[in-house]
Amino acid sequence: MSEVTLQTNVREAYQTVVKELSEKHGIKNHLAAPRIEKVCLNMGVGRAVQDANILNVVADHLSQLAGQKSTITLARKAVSNFRSREGMKIGARVTLRGHRMWGFLDRLIHLAIPRIKDFRGINPRGGFDKQGSFSLGLKEQALFPEISLDRLDHNQGLHVNIVIRNTNPELSYELLKGMGMPFRDR
Repeated sequence: MSEVTLQTNVREAYQTVVKELSEKHGIKNHLAAPRIEKVCLNMGVGRAVQDANILNVVADHLSQLAGQKSTITLARKAVSNFRSREGMKIGARVTLRGHRMWGFLDRLIHLAIPRIKDFRGINPRGGFDKQGSFSLGLKEQALFPEISLDRLDHNQGLHVNIVIRNTNPELSYELLKGMGMPFRDR
């Protein structure tokens, strides 16, 4: 995966926003300031029950998005309504840290989210949990430029979870807003 010039700007924006938040909220120790620890990507493929080849294509697309090999997830328990059995292959996931995480966040914020059709901003109320991590669901993986549209047989959703430590939902919102995440006005 090549280094993107915007990537350093996202990381620098993150560092300046953390300093501003620390001063604003009186956090003296830099280790107690909010920090992005990892980004988890997940694609659940319900159609993999009927056709196992779909799962291989989806795992390949997720590997292209992340820049590292994805792992296949297995069903933990049997659910008869979904025709799944314990141990069946039902999805793919990747956890990103370090420079791959920053590269993915850069592409997510500056390339993928603005390509959403009729986009008016991300709802700031819906994606934060009690610890301050942010979850976002995308309806198709074709928003990213790495995915070639001629190889794309079907659209598949993508779940993105940005894990933020030492924070609460308000601090996380301010952190992501300062980094350039296009939130809708509250």
